[in-house]
Amino acid sequence: MVRIGKHEIELSNKDKLLFPGEGISKGEVIEYYRKIAEVMLPHLRDRPVSLQRFPDGIEEEGFFQKNMPDYFPDWFRSVTLSKEGGSVTYPVIDDAASLVYLANQGTITLHAALARTGSPHHPDRLVFDLDPSGDDFAPVQGAARRVRKALDELDLPVFVQTTGSRGLHVVVPLRGKQSFEKVREFALDFARELAHSHDDELTVEQRKNKRGDRVFLDCMRNAYGQTAVAPYSLRARPNAPCATPLSWREALAGDMKPDRYTLKNMFRRLARKEDPWRGIGRHGVDLPRL
Repeated sequence: MVRIGKHEIELSNKDKLLFPGEGISKGEVIEYYRKIAEVMLPHLRDRPVSLQRFPDGIEEEGFFQKNMPDYFPDWFRSVTLSKEGGSVTYPVIDDAASLVYLANQGTITLHAALARTGSPHHPDRLVFDLDPSGDDFAPVQGAARRVRKALDELDLPVFVQTTGSRGLHVVVPLRGKQSFEKVREFALDFARELAHSHDDELTVEQRKNKRGDRVFLDCMRNAYGQTAVAPYSLRARPNAPCATPLSWREALAGDMKPDRYTLKNMFRRLARKEDPWRGIGRHGVDLPRL
């Protein structure tokens, strides 16, 4: 039993290996989320989340979960949002106890909505997911440079994070006044124009067999009910990498890799450098017409 804030949580199977290749136990994952809460919660608070759970470890088949199960404790916050033909009751993570509880349920990765619970049709984040066709990270960095330069020319604030997988997310904070339809329209038009101007490097083609070796500018997350991997979330990949907010200088450095920061070294990083996304919401803008 552990007490986190006002809540007591009964922990189970702390010795179970969730990352068998690295010998990383469930207890270590729980402890990571307990310690990262102070930095991570500002990016999660008041957002519906989807869970990627691996109760038997990442070498076994996991599952995605959106609907919050009935057995979650009464104190765990949720929000019910409509969808075509029904509704979904999403978990909402507002405190460290919620993070620890989810880690104890075998949650590895948290995917957060781009809009807050009070205005689910009006996002306060725009996300470009830069998805490479291969494992070479240099083309992703080149794509990020292109996206940043074009957004800078529109006088928009631009933030970046690794996904903990193979790519980068380029993010524009918004004021939350424009609808998903408007934001998605902007994102798609922007990506198409940029890909057209640099069609040897970038593509908006969703089919992998038509991308060649180009980086896919994925805008599909900019829609009601969609999510993006949350900052500081672990990923279900070897070495337990983290989705990590970066400065632009870091993101474009020659030695950067999308899985450089992990459960094992994240707190050394944060001891040297504060969260590059701290206060990101203060930079929110409305999108211009292209």
